[in-house]
Amino acid sequence: MRMRLGMIGVGKLGLPCAEVMAEHHDVEGFDLAPVQPANFPMVASLPELCAGKDVIFVAVPTPHDAAYGGEAPCVHLPPRNFDYGAVTRLLRELNRYTRPDQLVALISTVLPGTTRREFAPLAKNFRLAYNPYLIAVGSVKWDMVNPEMVIIGTADGSVTVDAVRLIDVYGPLVQNNPRIVVGTWDEAESIKIFYNTFISTKVSLVNMIQDVAERVGNIDVDIITDALKHSTQRIMGPAYMRAGMGDGGACHPRDNIALRWLAQQLGLGYDLFGAVMESRERQAANLASRMVELADRHGLNDMWIHGKTYKPHVPHTSGSYSLLVAHYLETMGRQVRFVDPLTGDLVDSVHGVVLLAHESQVDYDATSCESQQRFYCAFEPGSVILDPWRRVKAGLFPQCVVVHYGDSRLRPSSSV
Repeated sequence: MRMRLGMIGVGKLGLPCAEVMAEHHDVEGFDLAPVQPANFPMVASLPELCAGKDVIFVAVPTPHDAAYGGEAPCVHLPPRNFDYGAVTRLLRELNRYTRPDQLVALISTVLPGTTRREFAPLAKNFRLAYNPYLIAVGSVKWDMVNPEMVIIGTADGSVTVDAVRLIDVYGPLVQNNPRIVVGTWDEAESIKIFYNTFISTKVSLVNMIQDVAERVGNIDVDIITDALKHSTQRIMGPAYMRAGMGDGGACHPRDNIALRWLAQQLGLGYDLFGAVMESRERQAANLASRMVELADRHGLNDMWIHGKTYKPHVPHTSGSYSLLVAHYLETMGRQVRFVDPLTGDLVDSVHGVVLLAHESQVDYDATSCESQQRFYCAFEPGSVILDPWRRVKAGLFPQCVVVHYGDSRLRPSSSV
């Protein structure tokens, strides 16, 4: 059954989500910025957007201060909650244009308890659901039609008519017969944010193993993580079990920071996610130190990072681990330059120590999105290529030194 849907907030996440919806439903969008969707129209006002809609989706940002993005150290800053100002202002205004039988579904990330405390009291003339997505920039459309689960939050956690309406929205979209998880607003909020921060914890763990391999010697980190990721009887599955660059993006670092704030507000007495963020930053500093060591050993002055955005094929630097590594290089007195066509950092070739920050196969292997590894420039003879993913074969660049960061078993410590 085709439904009439509205999307408020047609940005880097809302736009591709709405385009997927428009393949099966009648969709209109509204955003304060000019947007040109591929397959649905934009309207000029909120009254137009609300008129006649079965479900109105809200995808406006819930940002942190820019200092908490993750591309620079932030664990030393006081924990802070998200900024819900844009959501609260919008919900207040929607009361003027909605009907009591209309459903507003919030998909923005919020902390547990926020919908009940902050948003539900504002819903005077519409019904409210919390409906977050497990999507990632760069693979949003694939994630939308192949979700690990569909998360729906209602006031009491029951399968209400609103929950059924949302299930009917996603029924024609999804291709993988996902789980439908219906809980309270608070449970749905928790599923979303702890899912994201669980990923950060896994990445910090595998990168700790990488650090141990570097310090102890005679250890290939991939031997360890391959053994662990197949240990599914008790501890895990294989996703995010490849040591390399740290967790990044606009969601995961900031979600850990927000949970630090929540733990403080609730008086839990410990700061688990502070430890996750601190390990993320320390691991970046260790990687920068390795680049400096290689430069000094090989008599190289120039430092390059291959990939500036937080992952390949995505034109965003928010939460970029590359920028965090660059921060530590600069504190060590080293200048660093980037190579990344998506940020306008274009060069034909580089010479020096080169950190291969981007690895498409790791980021996109589980999706149908493009996962072929590409190099943005040539590497001049005599360069040292530091590969934290351990994917580049030494013979691929025979006139360069290739160092597999985290694999101390395969390289004599005295040579690289």
